Amino acid sequence: MNLEAFRDYSLNNLKKDVLSGIVVGIIAIPLGLGFAIASGSTPVTGLYTTIVAGLLIAILGGSRFQIGGPTGAFVPVLLGIVLQFGYENLLIAGFMAGILLIIFAICKVGSLIKFFPKSIIIGFQSGIAVIIFSSQIPNFLGLHKIEKFEYFHLNIKEIFEKIHLVGIYSIITALLCLLIILTLSRFFPKIGGISYFLGIIASSLVSSFFFPDQIETIGSIYGQIPNQFPIPHFPEVTIEKILVLLPSSFVIAILVGLQSLLTARVADEMTSSKHNSKKELIGQGIVNIVSPLFYGMPAAGEIARTVTNIKNGASSPIAGITHALFVLLVLLFLAPYASHVALASLAPVLMVVSWHISKKEQFASILKERSGHSLVLMMTFMLTVFTNLTMGIGAGLCLSALLFLMKRMKDNQNQFKKAS
Repeated sequence: MNLEAFRDYSLNNLKKDVLSGIVVGIIAIPLGLGFAIASGSTPVTGLYTTIVAGLLIAILGGSRFQIGGPTGAFVPVLLGIVLQFGYENLLIAGFMAGILLIIFAICKVGSLIKFFPKSIIIGFQSGIAVIIFSSQIPNFLGLHKIEKFEYFHLNIKEIFEKIHLVGIYSIITALLCLLIILTLSRFFPKIGGISYFLGIIASSLVSSFFFPDQIETIGSIYGQIPNQFPIPHFPEVTIEKILVLLPSSFVIAILVGLQSLLTARVADEMTSSKHNSKKELIGQGIVNIVSPLFYGMPAAGEIARTVTNIKNGASSPIAGITHALFVLLVLLFLAPYASHVALASLAPVLMVVSWHISKKEQFASILKERSGHSLVLMMTFMLTVFTNLTMGIGAGLCLSALLFLMKRMKDNQNQFKKAS
């Protein structure tokens, strides 16, 4: 734990930390449920991940403000792994990613984050936003029984083929939730992400009162959410599984490192503090080693919740610990009620989140440059959307390196001509 955060710590600081933790916890619940479903998992795994990751990263991380948990950046990657290998193997991949993160920390990879091209970061984040948004169209339209595919274009094709099965009640519920979120965000901006929670609750209550049994809920699709914390377990590991899952675990580790260190950097800029990148990567590594033991998904620092934490006056890791304990209490005492949440109510939440993480202003700005950065951006974006994140980042890095070498060669040629 960052002990520096407790220098001159007062009762007033404790009060702000606890209140901030509760606010972030309220926001984390619908996001945890939504990200888990979008990743091809059961809703409760999102809560397990929020609790484990939130607690451990607050204690072990390198930033006093960092809030860890499920994040939208992982959705397409995790869904691809689940569809291809199954959820049990995702746990193994997450565990391996945790080990890789600790190796990254020992090798001081965290210091290299500042050299990672911005065009690639913006490209894959925008691509992820498109995938998350499109993945929620079926829930928005009430198309809950369509097949999920690993590739974007196949999912869009499936939606169009089943468009005649749309449910009007699901659309009404989703629109109501979206209207509440946008209205509260517009006229009461200080409540931030709590608008997600209020939108889900209000729209689910309206749908259950006016048209019960007409739309799908978490309970009707996934069964009742258990109000207990799981006993630690770990799936069977073989050399064959390790070799097959190694590329996926490497991608997860890269994503966790990028997401967490970028979020920590944003927290530094907002608070004039300084995070410890080595400690942050080690903390995230331990999180992703422990999380699979409790059926949890891969997790990382999450920027929206971290920013909310700071804006609500947090000053120490106590806020992150409080947020995790709050979600645990909700799981233990209120989990059965979450089963009544309409799936159509979760769709607008993830759509709004995807809109916020799309980096649309930076995307447009780089595109207007009409430079090599624009080309890298578009290649990363298009390959992320139409193939996968691994291809997107890999191709973006290769193209970026090629353009850099070409520029150096041109500069050397110019210097040689001047010298001649």
